[in-house]
Amino acid sequence: MTNQIIPYQPHDIAEPKEVVDAVRLRRGGTLLNLDRMLLHSIPFTRGWNAFIKEVRENLTLSPKYREIGMCGVAILNHAEYEFFHHAPELLKAGGTQAQVDELRKIGTSAMDLSKFDAIEQDIVLLTLHMTRDIEVPTDIMSRLQKSLGNVHIVEIVGVIAAYNMVSRFLIATGIQPENH
Repeated sequence: MTNQIIPYQPHDIAEPKEVVDAVRLRRGGTLLNLDRMLLHSIPFTRGWNAFIKEVRENLTLSPKYREIGMCGVAILNHAEYEFFHHAPELLKAGGTQAQVDELRKIGTSAMDLSKFDAIEQDIVLLTLHMTRDIEVPTDIMSRLQKSLGNVHIVEIVGVIAAYNMVSRFLIATGIQPENH
């Protein structure tokens, strides 16, 4: 369901130059529909761009783990735009098509966790609990702390939290994938 009441800013928006240029730089020269929606608020765009750049480019967490969390959040929150952009990134990070397909089933009894290794399974469960329940069972957090260490568990929790924010923004504003 689309709920797009707010129009996108134009593709050729140029001002304020420093903010638009920073977003274009992070995106490889183009603006996505998400960027064009965010650009209604320059302070929000500036902060979002800096924050998401850190999440996407500067964490020490495995990109595969990061993308599993992002894709799981996307499906749980019905944010097809998010999944559209992150499923290819999961494949680039070493995920398999079978894992992408299973993530489409996250939160259902049809999901086959055996397509994921033990750490990845815990990341799927972390994503599910953080997104649906907010609270995470202690045993999942304990296993992840032992397997990932403090830095990486903080990073995966932060990634899942950040992409819950992203998906909620996408859904509320009705942003659609660029090919629609």
